Amino acid sequence: MTSFALRAASPAKTRAEAVVVGVVPGPSLAPGGEDVGDAYGRKLRGLLSTLGVKGKPGEVTQIPTGGTINSPLLVLVGLGADPDAAAVRRAAGAAARAVTNAASVALALPADTPELAAAVAQGFRLGGYTFNRYKSAPAEETAPAELVLLSPAARRKEVAAAVEEAQVLAEAVAATRDWVNTPPGDLTPPVFADAIEAAVQATNKGLDKGATALSVDVLAEDRLEELDCGGTLAVGQGSHAAPRIVEISYAPDDAVAHVALVGKGITFDSGGLSIKPAGSMTTMKEDMAGAAGVVQATLTAARLGLPVAITAIVGLAENMVAGSSYRPGDVVTIYGGTTVEIANTDAEGRLVLADCLGRAAEREPDVLLDMATLTGHMVIALGDKMAGILGDDEVVGEVLAAAKTAGEDAWPMPIPDYMDSRIKSSTVADLAQHDWIRWGGGLFAAAFLREFRREVPWAHLDIAGPTFVSGGASGHLTAGATGYGVATLVEFLKARAGGDAGAATAPAAS
Repeated sequence: MTSFALRAASPAKTRAEAVVVGVVPGPSLAPGGEDVGDAYGRKLRGLLSTLGVKGKPGEVTQIPTGGTINSPLLVLVGLGADPDAAAVRRAAGAAARAVTNAASVALALPADTPELAAAVAQGFRLGGYTFNRYKSAPAEETAPAELVLLSPAARRKEVAAAVEEAQVLAEAVAATRDWVNTPPGDLTPPVFADAIEAAVQATNKGLDKGATALSVDVLAEDRLEELDCGGTLAVGQGSHAAPRIVEISYAPDDAVAHVALVGKGITFDSGGLSIKPAGSMTTMKEDMAGAAGVVQATLTAARLGLPVAITAIVGLAENMVAGSSYRPGDVVTIYGGTTVEIANTDAEGRLVLADCLGRAAEREPDVLLDMATLTGHMVIALGDKMAGILGDDEVVGEVLAAAKTAGEDAWPMPIPDYMDSRIKSSTVADLAQHDWIRWGGGLFAAAFLREFRREVPWAHLDIAGPTFVSGGASGHLTAGATGYGVATLVEFLKARAGGDAGAATAPAAS
C-alpha cells in the first residue's frame, strides 16, 4: 500500500529514491523542477542535448544523478509545449511505469494550482495501474511504498482538497478498469450484480458518520418479467446466466439537483444469432464498461458528499447463441409498452438501455444521461480515443464541458430529423431496432434511445472507441480497460451539484 504526502519541499533536496521532473521543448525543465535545474547549472543543457531529450509528450529519460541532487535517480518526462492539466496527467502516468523499482518517489511536475496538482496525483495512480489477478506467478508490488507530490502550493487548502478528490476519482477509475478487464466467464450478469451490491455496501461502510448512504435494488429475472422489461429479457434469454437490472439511489437531504444515469452492461457480446466474426469477439468483455462507469461515478459522488440526488440504473445481460436466443423478426415490448421489431441481434445494447431509460425517466430527474459502448459506427466516425455525445443541445454542451475538465476526449454528433423515419420504419411494431443501412448507424441508435427518455433533458455518451486500449500503454492509459467516462460523469455531477440545475427532485422508488 502506497503512502501519500503533499509537501512544499525542494526536489533537489528530497531523499526519495527517484525524483520526477517535467521537460518542455527547448529543452528546459518545466515549473516545479527549478531547484533541480539550479543544482545542475550550465551543464544541464549539454546533458539534455547529449541524451536526446526533446520534451515531447511521452518521452521518458532516466539519469543517475551522481550526487548532484540528493535523490540518486532523476526521471525526466516530456510535457510538450503546453503543460496543461491533460499533459501533466499523461506525463505523471508515463513516470509511474518508469519508477517501478523505486521504494520512494517524489513528483516535481507543474503543480501550483488545484487542477495541476490533481492531474499529477490522478495520472501517477492510473499510469501505474496493473491487472495481475490471473497471472500464475505471485504479482510483485510495483507501486512505490512512499509517494510525495511536491508543490509550492501544498499548504493551500484548495490544493490539498483537489489532490484528495483526485485520489478518490483515480480509485474509481481503477475499479472500473478491474471490472472491465475481468474475463467475461467470471463476470456474468448475476455475478456483476453481486459485485455492484458489494461495492455499494463497501462504499456505505467507508462514509463519514452522518453522510448519506446509497441504496441498491437488484431486479432478477422474475421481477423483470413482472415489469415487462422485454428488451433486457430478450437479449439475455440465450444465456444460462440470467439478466439483471441494478438500481442505485443516492438522495442527500441537501440535494440541489437530481441526475439520472443509465449504463449498458452487456457482460459478453457474441452478437447472438447475428453472430460476430471471431476476431470481433476478442475484447467483448468491454461491452459492460458503460454500466461499470455509471456505478463507479455514483459511488464517487457519495464518497465526495456531492449535494446532488442520483438515480443510477444499469442493465446487465449476456448476448449469447443458443436455441433460446432472440431472433431477427421477433417483436419485444420495452418497459413502458413500446414494441420493437428486431432486425439485428448484435444491436442488443439499445434494447437493454431502453428498459433502463424508461425506468429512470419515470423518476422525473432534472436530466438523464446514458453511457454505453454502443456502436462501431462511432469508432469509424471519431476514432478509438474519442467519445461521441448526442442528445439535447444544452445537455450535450454540459457533457462536453465536463469531459474537457476531466481530460477525456469527446465530440458532439447530430441526431438528424430524418432518423425518425428510419427508426419508425417497422410495419409490425412501434419502432425498428435496426435497419441495415450502413450509414449513420450511431445516429440511428441515439435516435432510437431518445424515444425512451420521456421528454426528460437527455444526452447519450457513445464510448465504444475510448473504452479499451488493445495496444500498449500511453500516458495514464494502460493496456486494456481505460475507465473512460467516470471522470466526465463525476465532473457533470459536480457542475449540477453546484446549483446549475435549479431545484432538486429526489429519486423515488417504483
